Amino acid sequence: MKVALLVVGQTVDGPFAAAIEDYVGRLKHYLSFQIDVVPTLRNAKSLTREQVKAKEGEQIIKAVRPGDYVVLLDEGGREFRSVEFADYLRKKMNNVGRRLLFVVGGAYGFSPEVYALADEKMSLSRMTFSHQMVRLVFVEQLYRAMSILNNEPYHHE
Repeated sequence: MKVALLVVGQTVDGPFAAAIEDYVGRLKHYLSFQIDVVPTLRNAKSLTREQVKAKEGEQIIKAVRPGDYVVLLDEGGREFRSVEFADYLRKKMNNVGRRLLFVVGGAYGFSPEVYALADEKMSLSRMTFSHQMVRLVFVEQLYRAMSILNNEPYHHE
């Protein structure tokens, strides 16, 4: 199974980018994983929040492929402990046909159209993180889940 993380805008902070790339490299040992980027909107300051969400939503929807199982990383989504997330991935690996796509929205969240497209929502925490931090936390947790599934010592109970 393929897993992808779709994000709005590049990771611009150097230390975050380096740490994310480290985990992406580690993940290649376990599965096909990639990060896809929807470009940041130009002239977004001249748009309302709803207009920004709508335009970003259009780009997100264009990036979704037929057969993708879409999971929005959203504050209102289901929360997991790391071992629960590993079990979730194990089940999805057996049931998702094409690609498991996790999506991080823009600064104002998702448009109604993106919510309608999603198969489910997942939350990394009840706390709010920067979008740069969300990317790093997600790839680290994905790596942790894969190490749990492979009985490797990265995760300690």
